[in-house]
Amino acid sequence: MRTIAVVEDDPSMLQGLNRLLLAHGYRVERFTSAESFLDDVAGREATCLLVDIHLGGMSGTDLKRRLASSGSDMPVIFMTAIDNEVTRQDAFDAGCVAYLRKPFLAKLLIDAINSVL
Repeated sequence: MRTIAVVEDDPSMLQGLNRLLLAHGYRVERFTSAESFLDDVAGREATCLLVDIHLGGMSGTDLKRRLASSGSDMPVIFMTAIDNEVTRQDAFDAGCVAYLRKPFLAKLLIDAINSVL
């Protein structure tokens, strides 16, 4: 079973994503911050990372850059409710494989995950 690590600081969004991904047959590792993800070895062995860009503490793009600098090639899908050209460019510069604007259709997320797996 493929594992998706989800980093999201909004509890209701995290719960909704968990339910959606479980319903599509994925195993889910949930984290409320980039720091908690980095502290958890199991999370870093996920097949794909779904991360909110605007987190309290370290941002999603900073997390992706930190993973890349440590040699990780885990595909990252960014999501954000605060969409603008600067945020979008930063996400793609950091190396995301997909960029989703909240709220997004479940199909868009599942398609993005399936495209990288």
